[in-house]
Amino acid sequence: MPETSEAHSQASIMTNRSLSSCPYTARLPINLTVQCMHCLGELCTERDPCDPHKGLFCDFGSPANRKIGVCTAKDGAPCVFGGTVYRSGESFQSSCKYQCTCLDGAVGCVPLCSMDVRLPSPDCPFPRRVKLPGKCCEEWVCDEPKDHTMVGPALAAYRLEDTFGPDPTMIRANCLVQTTEWSACSKTCGMGISTRVTNDNAFCRLEKQSRLCMVRPCEVDLEENIKKGKKCIRTPKISKPVKFEFSGCTSVKSYRAKFCGVCTDGRCCTPHRTTTLPVEFKCPDGEVMKRSMMFIKTCACHYNCPGDNDIFESTYYRKMYGDMA
Repeated sequence: MPETSEAHSQASIMTNRSLSSCPYTARLPINLTVQCMHCLGELCTERDPCDPHKGLFCDFGSPANRKIGVCTAKDGAPCVFGGTVYRSGESFQSSCKYQCTCLDGAVGCVPLCSMDVRLPSPDCPFPRRVKLPGKCCEEWVCDEPKDHTMVGPALAAYRLEDTFGPDPTMIRANCLVQTTEWSACSKTCGMGISTRVTNDNAFCRLEKQSRLCMVRPCEVDLEENIKKGKKCIRTPKISKPVKFEFSGCTSVKSYRAKFCGVCTDGRCCTPHRTTTLPVEFKCPDGEVMKRSMMFIKTCACHYNCPGDNDIFESTYYRKMYGDMA
């Protein structure tokens, strides 16, 4: 009898452990082996099988005499999510924030809430996300600045760019495309560089993109164009088309571009709405190269100005949603 008692004790321990870790384990007689069914992607054997309730089988692959396989979903296998069984191809909302789809035993979800990153602008210098009563997704609200004094390094005063590129929230197969705003131009006058980060590529990998930019020409005195009684000239008119120069090369075409002006009361003028277009440059050796370039649509003059030496510090940069520091 002591042996029977010991066997009963061991079986009891195994049953309790298995039932606590496996959702589909049945209570079996003491003299039978308790099997813990494995899930999708887990290792399996003939004695340690996959969960048939989830439409899984143990795929041993090749060679044929392999003893250990991997739990694989049969075509059209259902999914179990949150205690509910879904058919392959069926879509459902796991919560108000996510839309999910079952596909051959695996569940994939995409966010329903906006993943945009809002940069400060003259009409919203201090944006922040808040959870509003009765609403599922967080929304942007604008905090008014405590005063209109110099607030240290200013952030880029851009709104969402009118771009011919992809929608930042566009969903492709196996890739949620995300793209940051363009950073501020690296120079307050003359040709500079603006950058952003995106995963809009064939491998869905984060990469840095750059474009040329010119907020205003350096050789033009814009203050003399300010009208009498006014303190700013927001977007000065350029009398004739201009050609851009970059690394000793000159743009093939002339452009009637817009530039941002200046103020005499302590405000600064920065791009407010922009677009990105390709520009061809011809070099002295005959080489022709194409570069993306920022074109200004509107400018805004505001007190949220940078210091003399920190206009393009990293505070301009905003990480993509989900990007790790």
